[in-house]
Amino acid sequence: MGKVEDIARRKKIRAPMETLNTVTVDEKTGLAGDIRGGALKRQVTILSAEAWNSVCEELKTELPWTTRRANILVSGIKLPQESGYQIQIGEVLLEVTRQTDPCERMDEQYLGLTNALMPDWRGGVCCSVVRGGNIMNGDKVTLYSKE
Repeated sequence: MGKVEDIARRKKIRAPMETLNTVTVDEKTGLAGDIRGGALKRQVTILSAEAWNSVCEELKTELPWTTRRANILVSGIKLPQESGYQIQIGEVLLEVTRQTDPCERMDEQYLGLTNALMPDWRGGVCCSVVRGGNIMNGDKVTLYSKE
C-alpha cells in the first residue's frame, strides 16, 4: 500500500506547477484547475517517488518532482506498466489508460531527462477518473489488478 506525497497542477500550458495539500477530482473535468483535466485518457497523471529518485540517480542530479509535470506523487507502491489497472487514492478511483510519455519539454528543463524517463514507465501513468472525490497529501493509495 502506498501514500500520496504531494499534489500539483498547472493552469495553462507551460505554466509553472502549483503544489497543493488537497484537490478535488471529477469524472468530467479531472483534477480541478489543471489544464489537462478534460482530456479523458489523461485526466490525472501519477508519478512514483521511487521511479523519480531512480531517474535523478541516473542523471546524477536532484530535481524537484514537479519537473516531471505530473499531478500526484505517490510512494510505497509500484505503478503498473500497462493500462486497465485501477488506482484508488482516498475516495477517488482512477483507471490507468497509458504511460505518461515524456515530451521535449523534459529536455528543456534538464538535458537527458526525456531518455531517463522512458524505461519501465518511469515517467508515470495517465489515468481517467472512474469515481471522483477529494485527494489530499497522506491519502492511502491502493492498486487493483485488471479484471
